[in-house]
Amino acid sequence: MTLIPRTLTALLAASTMLAAGAAQADYPDRPINMVVPFAAGGPTDNVARSLAEAMRPSLGQTVVVENKGGAGGTIGTTQVARAQPDGYSVLLMHAGFSTAPSLYKNPGYDPYKSFEPIGLVVDVPMTIVARSDFPPNTIQELAEYVKQNKDKVSLANAGIGAASHLCGTMLVEALGVQLLTIPYKGTAPAMNDLLGKQVDLLCDQTTNTTQQIDSGKVKAYAVTSLKRVPTLPKLPTMDESGYKGFEVGIWHGMWVPKGTPKPVVDKLVKSLQAGLADPKFQERMKQLGATVLTAEANPQALEAKVKQQVPQWAELFKKAGVEQQ
Repeated sequence: MTLIPRTLTALLAASTMLAAGAAQADYPDRPINMVVPFAAGGPTDNVARSLAEAMRPSLGQTVVVENKGGAGGTIGTTQVARAQPDGYSVLLMHAGFSTAPSLYKNPGYDPYKSFEPIGLVVDVPMTIVARSDFPPNTIQELAEYVKQNKDKVSLANAGIGAASHLCGTMLVEALGVQLLTIPYKGTAPAMNDLLGKQVDLLCDQTTNTTQQIDSGKVKAYAVTSLKRVPTLPKLPTMDESGYKGFEVGIWHGMWVPKGTPKPVVDKLVKSLQAGLADPKFQERMKQLGATVLTAEANPQALEAKVKQQVPQWAELFKKAGVEQQ
């Protein structure tokens, strides 16, 4: 009598495994949701929308970008961490992924345990820009000006944990002054107020500033990469401007929830690699000053990057006196 229940249990388990295997083999059979944990129109959103289109042919499905901003990217990131691990919810996030443990007492996710890494995507240098009528004309003049007017100079960012906040923290540390920091709910409103001359300074990604610099709507001082950016050849680096070793690049990566089946992860890795190789995607990223990380579009490279960056940012924030939220 006891054999029948055991046999039925075994058959049910086998059928479930077969069904799961078939589902994985057919993946994807519906649109994929790519969550960007920042507002639409921002630098990370620019990368995501180009990448979503580039990945579509290899997946055979539409990749829909969903903007879920707030709390320095932790709201959207946590949403993906808690999603079904079936490959239909993917996260596109930047270096802020590895700063959350230092910035928030409870970020809502664990950078080591909550996700399966897919791969690195692009690396984007930052630019230090100001309102068009800001008096200093060079980074050296800026350094002197802020020291003499530190109580009057405002530094905008897109919120705690945003790329502009990370870069701004490094800038303040390099200049050796504390500035009036004004956080916004996203890069777009921060840039709008800079263009409207409501704030003085902003340190943000080339994917968001290149067009504003080229049009003369903002005054640019330097880029944060160790080499000059081809799309902004006249803009010196912080390193060559006297701030030796000053380098901050905002890398972007892709993740899925922990427990996503390996066959699904493998398909996403291959699709990511195909998307990064797409000429249109590469040209678009070149226009925005971003470096496509083709050779690092794999789980191992992204995992290593996170392990390196989490303690590195923790040390910087501690040194700068940044408190957890």
